Amino acid sequence: MGRRRKFLVGGGALLALGAAGYWFGLRPLAVPQPADVGFELSEEELAAARAFMAAHPIIDSHAHPGRTFLKSADKLDPKLRLYRLIGGTFEDRTVADMRAGGVDGAIFNGVADVQLLTLGGGGLMARREFEPGEAWESYRRQIDDLAALEARGLVRICRSAGDVRAAKAAGQVGMILAMEGADFLERDLTRLAKVREDGVRMLTLVHYHNNTLGDIMTGEVGHRGLTDFGREVVAAMNEAGLVPDLSHASAQTVLDAVAVTKKPVVLTHTHINTAALSNPRFVSEEVARAVAGTGGYIGAWPVGIGETQLAEFIDRIEFLLEVVGEDHVAMGSDMDANYKPVLETYRKFPLVVGALQRRGHDAAQLAKVMGGNVLRVMDESA
Repeated sequence: MGRRRKFLVGGGALLALGAAGYWFGLRPLAVPQPADVGFELSEEELAAARAFMAAHPIIDSHAHPGRTFLKSADKLDPKLRLYRLIGGTFEDRTVADMRAGGVDGAIFNGVADVQLLTLGGGGLMARREFEPGEAWESYRRQIDDLAALEARGLVRICRSAGDVRAAKAAGQVGMILAMEGADFLERDLTRLAKVREDGVRMLTLVHYHNNTLGDIMTGEVGHRGLTDFGREVVAAMNEAGLVPDLSHASAQTVLDAVAVTKKPVVLTHTHINTAALSNPRFVSEEVARAVAGTGGYIGAWPVGIGETQLAEFIDRIEFLLEVVGEDHVAMGSDMDANYKPVLETYRKFPLVVGALQRRGHDAAQLAKVMGGNVLRVMDESA
């Protein structure tokens, strides 16, 4: 009995140590620390930034405000369960931040493959395959959870660019629905009509799981490119008025989608690889220009890869402008699900605007980058 008790106590200690290891590894991801800014704006500069934001729609092209995707998720990996336990879900807080930061709306994303994911040394990765029907069931739960935010008056679902403008005029926060990963289609194109009916206006084809549409850009990168079914999906999305988001897709998958589409495709949250900094989640200049060539945009992503200050993110926005031009750059904060973000709260959006104004970017250009390009693509895709 004594030996058994020692074993149980020892086992409990090991479990506690393991949990502590997860805690200290996951806490910085679940609860990001305030990032250094690296510059200071005067009161006059901040006032000018806020005046600009009051006059123009400010839209984030990719976000997970309050992590709604975790609210009803089941069959989660233990690390993801702990991530949810540490950070929770907090839509009210993030929407309050949007209001305080002058952000009029965002593309609120569910995460199709959340129950497949685990956190490894190289970041997020799929640990298993979907069970039959599991992906569609998860999609339905997440969309219902997102729709509930409108039902209780927190946000307004926006199905068109006109809806976004109307929400701003009414003082409401606009929510454009999207899903990161289209695994839930499960080879059934007829589901796109239901997705459209649900109010969804954007689908990321792949996330962290090579699926029936194409290959991902991280982990074990496949070599299929866009599959035959993926080609059918892109064409059907064009018809249904759904914007294809190619973030997370392999270069070949992106280029194949560009060749198929008749309407804009986008990369909502990424950056461009350079000689000085390369990462599997970034894209080449060739890929960025190909997406821009469809009329789409690249969302500037304030990820803590190669940058630790907001000032460095401003540099990246300017680099994107140099490569693809002002008609093809947007904001893609990945809010509340980013890795070591240098823009960790919507309350800092006026700093982004003010910094770009200080560097000489005029109102017409800023209006495109801070929301206009997102709305244009919505109009062109309808």
